[in-house]
Amino acid sequence: MIQVLDSVDARALAAFDDIIDVRSPSEFAEDHVPGAISLPVLTDAERAQVGTIYVQDSAFKARRLGAALVARNIALHLETALGDRPANWRPLIYCWRGGQRSGAMATILGQVGWRTTVLNGGYRTYRRRVNARLYDEACPLDVILLDGCTGVGKTEVLARLAARGVQTLDLEALAEHRGSLFGALPGRPQPHQKMFETRLLQAIDALDPARPVVVEAESSKIGDCFIPPALWSRMLAAPRIELSAPVGERARYLVGAYADIVADPAALGAVLTRLPRHLSKKDMEAWRGLAAEGAFEALAEALMAAHYDPAYRRASGKDPRPRLGTLDLTDLGPHGLNAAAEGVTALLASRAT
Repeated sequence: MIQVLDSVDARALAAFDDIIDVRSPSEFAEDHVPGAISLPVLTDAERAQVGTIYVQDSAFKARRLGAALVARNIALHLETALGDRPANWRPLIYCWRGGQRSGAMATILGQVGWRTTVLNGGYRTYRRRVNARLYDEACPLDVILLDGCTGVGKTEVLARLAARGVQTLDLEALAEHRGSLFGALPGRPQPHQKMFETRLLQAIDALDPARPVVVEAESSKIGDCFIPPALWSRMLAAPRIELSAPVGERARYLVGAYADIVADPAALGAVLTRLPRHLSKKDMEAWRGLAAEGAFEALAEALMAAHYDPAYRRASGKDPRPRLGTLDLTDLGPHGLNAAAEGVTALLASRAT
């Protein structure tokens, strides 16, 4: 007998040995339930083929072809991916809305003898939970922002804080982007917004709301990914710890942190063309000249002086959020970044007392 699951919280999902997403590979790539494996009953091409026949010819022919394709694909999964599952294996199966695709897989697995469950409402049930948590409900986290000018090493300090046992939420890692015009990661496209939100909710649920969580100060958009309202509203009201460092040291750090951009003249040139239009053509030509000469630290200093630092000062001057403290770093090498992490940890401890 096929069972039905209505809840998609972590405890309910943990009861299953495998969570199987039977949607097409492109649907799975866009987003999926955490921990799910992709065993599509129709490929993207097959799904398109069946849909075309349904619209242009007849529903009967489309269903007949679809049934044949689904049966063939499920048989292949039984012979390969599921070939080693034991008799007491417990799978949870879902498709887009808990309809024919998941029903077909569940029926066959149930006939094998496995205790099979279908997620009621399919992926849409899971997605409604994500929307409710990130768009409608209040974020439960005690957020502390790690703030500072471009190039001050906030991401590095965040990693060192995590290594010391401090709770952190690395939004740039979740979005696979370094959070600036230069922030795209080579060969790594950003996740779809839905996948970003799935990752974000999973990370939030893993944190203890009774302890502070350090989050790097970001704009509301990291590359193409938007921070959902629940967390963003918490960040807008969060106290902040500011890092500062000499501009020359920040320039040196940025050249190392963005070594992939520095090594790719075409990519660097493309990013320079996306800088705000209010910057003068004279400056743009000078910056392109510095790039052509390989004077990357001078280029970083010039960009910070003309664009990034003024923008940060304008935003910081209007920022009503309380400042827990400022840490002035003399260098951004390993020793200086470790010292920054120690300083942030001390400020967090003093806040708790």
